[in-house]
Order: sequence, then C-alpha cells, then structure tokens
Amino acid sequence: MDNLISKFELLGLAPVKAKEAAGNKKLAPTLSSIIDATGKTDFDKSTGMLLYTLATTVSKDKTPHADYVARAISAGRIASAEQLSAATRFCTKNNPVENEQSFDEACGVGVVVSEQDIADQIRSAINDVKNTLLQERYRGQGKVLGIVKKLPDLRWADSGKVKSEFDAQILALLGPKDERDDPAAAKKAAAAAKKADSAATRAHVSSAKETPEPKKWEPASLEGMFAEGDISRLHKPGENPQIHPRLVEQHLRATKGKVITRFPPEPNGYLHIGHAKAINVNFGYARAHGGTCNLRYDDTNPETEEQEYVDSILETVRWLGFEPDKILYSSDYFQELYELAVRLIEKGLGYICHCTKEEMKKNRGGEERGPRVACQHRDRSIAESLAEFQKMKEGRYAPHEATLRMKMDLEDGNPQMWDPIAYRILYSTHYRTGNEWCIYPTYDFAHCLCDSIENITHSLCTTEFILARQSYYWLCDAVDVYKPVQWEYGRLSVTNTVLSKRKLLKLREKGFIMSLDDPRLYSLPALRRRGVPPQAINAFVRELGVTTAKATIDVVRLENHIRDCLNEIAPRVMAVINPVKIVLENLPEAHFEEIELPFKPRDSSFGTHKVPFTRVLYIDASDFREVDSADYYRLAPNKTVGLQGIAHPIVCTDVRRNADGSIAELVCRYLNEGKQQKAKTYIQWVADCPKAGSPVRLDEVRTFGQLFKHADPSDESIVPGGYLSDVNIDSLKIVKGALVETGFWEVIKRYAATAAGKEELGKHNVESIRVQFMRIGYFTLDKDSELSVSDIEGDNSSKTKLVVNRIVTLKEDSKKEA
Repeated sequence: MDNLISKFELLGLAPVKAKEAAGNKKLAPTLSSIIDATGKTDFDKSTGMLLYTLATTVSKDKTPHADYVARAISAGRIASAEQLSAATRFCTKNNPVENEQSFDEACGVGVVVSEQDIADQIRSAINDVKNTLLQERYRGQGKVLGIVKKLPDLRWADSGKVKSEFDAQILALLGPKDERDDPAAAKKAAAAAKKADSAATRAHVSSAKETPEPKKWEPASLEGMFAEGDISRLHKPGENPQIHPRLVEQHLRATKGKVITRFPPEPNGYLHIGHAKAINVNFGYARAHGGTCNLRYDDTNPETEEQEYVDSILETVRWLGFEPDKILYSSDYFQELYELAVRLIEKGLGYICHCTKEEMKKNRGGEERGPRVACQHRDRSIAESLAEFQKMKEGRYAPHEATLRMKMDLEDGNPQMWDPIAYRILYSTHYRTGNEWCIYPTYDFAHCLCDSIENITHSLCTTEFILARQSYYWLCDAVDVYKPVQWEYGRLSVTNTVLSKRKLLKLREKGFIMSLDDPRLYSLPALRRRGVPPQAINAFVRELGVTTAKATIDVVRLENHIRDCLNEIAPRVMAVINPVKIVLENLPEAHFEEIELPFKPRDSSFGTHKVPFTRVLYIDASDFREVDSADYYRLAPNKTVGLQGIAHPIVCTDVRRNADGSIAELVCRYLNEGKQQKAKTYIQWVADCPKAGSPVRLDEVRTFGQLFKHADPSDESIVPGGYLSDVNIDSLKIVKGALVETGFWEVIKRYAATAAGKEELGKHNVESIRVQFMRIGYFTLDKDSELSVSDIEGDNSSKTKLVVNRIVTLKEDSKKEA
C-alpha cells in the first residue's frame, strides 16, 4: 500500500488523499493502471488532477480506451475537464485509435480560444440580457453565467479565464456590490435616510393603506446552482451509453431530447431541510435546462408508509414553489417490476434464497470482513427459482423464509454487488394496492427500474448512493432496459438537530417535543409551522450550491437568510410581551386620539394603519427599571422616554404597587405642553381602548431556542449519553397575556381579504401571517390558534384564540429573549 501511496502522490495528491485512494479497492487498481499507461512518473498538478478524475469516472464499458485517454492527457492533447468529459463520451461509442481525427474534433484537441475571443463572446451574451441584468443586478449573475457557459464558441475555452473575464465585465457593468445586493446594507442605508417623506409620498401612503401590494422577496436564481462545477458538465439526453443502440433511440423518441428528472421520497415521514436541497436540485436542474421533473413516491415498503405523508410531501413541494410535471408512484409499476424480476431469473441472474439474515451476513464476510462465499441456493436451476418465486407471490412462505436475490459479483470490492435482495415477503396492507401483493421490491431493485420506465435522463441523488451506482447500472443492463445516468451530490444537514424519524418519534415519546412538526425541529412542516418563508429556505440551499461534499451547515446561516427575507416582507407592529400598565395622569379619562403609523417606515408599499392613543397604555416590563443608571435610556422614575409614533415624550412620576409589592401601574405625565427636548430612546406601547379593539390579546407567545446543546447531538464522542441526554429543556418558553396593537389585527384582516388568504385560512394554514414585533423579533400565528374567516370579517378579535411563534430574533437582539 505504501508503494501505491507514493505513486499517487506523483499526481499531486495530498498525502491524506493519496492514502484514501490507495485504500479504495475499486479506485486503486484503476488509478495505478492509468498512471502506468502514460509511461511517465512526473506530472504537473493540472495533468495529475485530470488523470485522477479519469480514474474516478471510468467504468467497465469505458475502460478499454482509458489508457488512450490517459496518454492524451499526459501529452497535453486533453487539457481541461471539459475536454476530458468529451473524451470519455466519445470513447463509449468509438475506438479512438481507429478514429483519432474524429476524437480530436470531438474533444477540441488543438482548438485555441484566445482571451479576446472570450471577452467578445461574453460581452455579446451580456448585452443580450443587459436590461434584465441591470434590474436584477448580482441576483441574476448566476443565470447569465449559465448562458455564457453554454456558448458553442466557448466550449473549449479555459474555464478559469472565462470566469475571470465574466466577473470583470459584470463588475464593469454593475459596479461593486452595494445595498441593492445586500439586504443588511440596505437596512443600514434606510436607517440613515431622512425620516420625512414628501407630501406626494404621504399621499401615496394614504391611498396605499387601502390596497397595498404584497411585498415579495426572491432568492437567487436556480440557474446559478448549475452554472459551475461537475453538475454544469453533465451529459445531454441520449449521450449516456446503453448496451443496445435501440434503447437510445426509444428513449429519445419518448423524451424528445428533453431533460427529465424526478424527486423520489419515501412516504414514511415528513420531509426535512436536507430534502429542500434535493427538491431544488431535481426540480431546479430540470427547470434550468427546459425540462420537467416528476414527483415519484418510492412506496415499496407498506409497513412504514402512510397517506398522511403522501399528502404532506406534495403540499411541501408546492409550498417551496415547485409543481411536479407528473405525480407517480413506484406502486404504479408493481406488475411491470414483477415481470422484470421474472426476466432476471430467466436470464440466470436472479435466484431464490432461503438464508437467514445472519447467514447472509456471514456469507458476505461477516464483521471480520473475511472471505465471501456463495450461499447454497445461488446455483439452483432457473426453473426451480421461477417455481419458488411463484410460491412467494402466492403467499406460501412466511416473511424472511425466502427472498429473491440478484446474482451479481461476490468478488467485486463493492458491497453493493454482493447479491443484494430484489424481492422480500411482507404481509402488510399497502395504502394504495391493499392486499393485492405480499411480495415487494426493494429499493435496490425498484429504484433504477422505475427511473428507466419513466425515461429519467438524470438520476440525481446524494453521495451515500455512490456505491449503489454500480448495481444500478448492472440491473438495467441485466434486464435489457434503458439505463439512466446516476449522479451524486453532497447531502445537506444543519447543526443542533436530528432528522431521523426514529429519533424524532423517541423525542415525542419522551415528551421533549409537542409533535413531529414542533417548530424547534428542522423538518419542512416544522419550519413552515414556525413561520419560516419558503423562499428563505430556497435562498439558503441555493447559496450553498451543488457539490459532492457532504455539508453540515451552522444553523445561523439559515437564520440569516430568514432574517433577510422577513426584513423585506414583514410589516412592523408594536407588542408588549410582559405588559406594565401606565396611566398618563394629565390626560382626561376619555382622551382619545387616532395615530397613523406606517407598517414599515420608509417603505410606502406596506401602507399605513391607525392605532388609538389613550390615557391608559401598556409598555413592556423590559422597558422600565426602578433603579436608573447612566447606560440605561428607557423609562425609570423621573426619567423621560419617547413613545413610538407619538409627538411628545412621557416622564414617570410615581410607581404604584400591589399588596405583594409588585408593580401595579406606573403614573406618568404626557409632556405635551411647552418645548420639550427630543427623547433619546423610543419604546413600543399599546393603548387600552376596547372601543377601538385595543389591545389585541395573545393567548400565548412561544419562543424557541435550539433543541440540542451541541452542534451534533448524535456524536457520542461529544455527547456520551446520546442525543436524548443533550436535549435543551429550556428550548421552549411560553408567555401568556402579551398584548399587541391593532395593526396586528389589520394585518390579519388584509390577509383574509385575499383569495389566497381565504383558501389558506380555510385549511387552517396561518403561518403566512408574519410580522415584526418591533425591537423584539419576527413572529407568526401558530396552527394552535383558533380564528375563522367569519370572525375576521366580523372584526371580532375577542372571539379568537391567538398563539404566536417567534420565527427568529432580530439581528441586533440575537441574544435577547423576547
């Protein structure tokens, strides 16, 4: 092994990477052979990386010509990833030795694209979409880069030079990024702007309050996800090799050359944050290439699948903004899959096995990874296996007494080739097919064949299925059907959570969470219930891009996208979480004013609303302190503070107490006479005015912290007691009796007045009603709320039950509990 490590280091691989390659039973001999084929022992880094890439991509149907490609790389004829990709495609259908001129033409050998050519082509492409780009600015950059990379005249250009020139021309056109490209900078710029609007703007605000346009916030374009990296160089439909030319012809007739992908979840639980990436990748790749994406339920295990999850998955996909071209089920193909299983047996490539689970494991080498041996049933006759398979189908065996296994290659270094199970016996009622079947295909058997049946062009999945790629291709070839291409990308996880259904059920069983959509979880229904906008999730996923690296991302990055989105779309209202009563002693008992406030300062599109101002008010307990200090700017005895939206400040003159010594109310004066110094700080408040519907009373305010104390609660080296011992028992705090100004009820009424709002409220989906409680955080209504369209239209807030969830804190108050 040491010799191999030294040999691989000649390519420029880091010692750790070289050791990893030397230990890979499949890669090591291929890479060693490719190095030997060059006849060289000294490589520059670029050449070395291309040789390594070749070794990782060749398969059995390409290997006969891998040596030729390796020599072309070492000679400098193949000098880029694009050329290498074209070379391997050419060699799947042609002999490069006999067709060297055709090889050179197909791979761009000798083609020189000058820097001037690159600049001219990019300039022309940018000019074609200049107006759109000037409007979208850097948010549209990825889409344009995707266009540039598809230009025929730049096919063989140096990708590094293309990217550098593209960036330079974009910078020259748009200038450096500014507040238009950075929501955080936009917020700071808005805060520094003049407070006074022009009379025309005020008039616009006045009219806008009646029918304000809903504010939208869009994430980066999908095209940008696929403009760079390996996923930008995937094959075109029909370019993937098949064992029979007729299969390509049939496939292209069915697809008409269009990209077709699929999102294939198993309906045995709620989708989670990792699935959000899968949805964006599968639906997004198809959309970016003018194709279509199917939603296919991988429903081959009746013991765990439920209609509830089927419904939830479709609703979640649509919530994220995608619509399947077709909604399909693996169970649609049970008869066809059965017939293919019979074909497999008839070709001598499948057999009925009666080994127990323990015997199978032992035959595969066991825990000691010893020699692998064929089981006693592997060489039984075709006729006998067909008869036994019929018995399985007829229900003449108990579960685990018989399985259909695929006769692959026990000597292969890949465990996926060690005769995996194709069919097993399950006496469970399927939610769609009932009791029609008692044998069910496994994922290993059904997945690739369903892809084939649906003429999927790109089977995109996460990297834990890399080893399954070999068995995927084997099975399609074994039963003589069209073979899609499988391509893997890195799985997405976030910190401070667990995602497995088994662990979530245990958390619920132990009482640590309320339900499987508890807002502290990172399933997509849980995030939706918490009030997270779907476009913020899409923005988070698209920012990460599509690579083969498995990523566990700090949840703070997701929260930043949520804040950026909510900052743009959420109206502002005043709330007091822990109310303290204030009496303005110098105002008459019946004092009543209507104060017009903007839903979002300096953004007239949100409109305005009116709130009452009366003698009795409520402020938040956090805005009053009995003992003053120099660094404290809010209300204290004999201290002045401003009220949001009110012309004059107030000063506290007395503190009245209950019998137990707690504060009953604060007596203040409204300083509306004479010239007063401008207040240093303004606090939120809510008036006590029942005739104007104020305050709006909240039954519960729920604030959420991280459910787990450590980034990876499943890592027993960090959490020896297991994930259950890492639960943060203070992650949920509930406050009762909070008050909100009438603007919150106005937001609810406006939502209910829209057709979409009525429909969602009819389904009791209330999480789209999002607001910022000023100086506290962003909040939404929880599904435990009780409100109807009729109550809202009847203006009866007192008949409702309002429960709100904190979606996320404000940036400046990220450590402050609401």
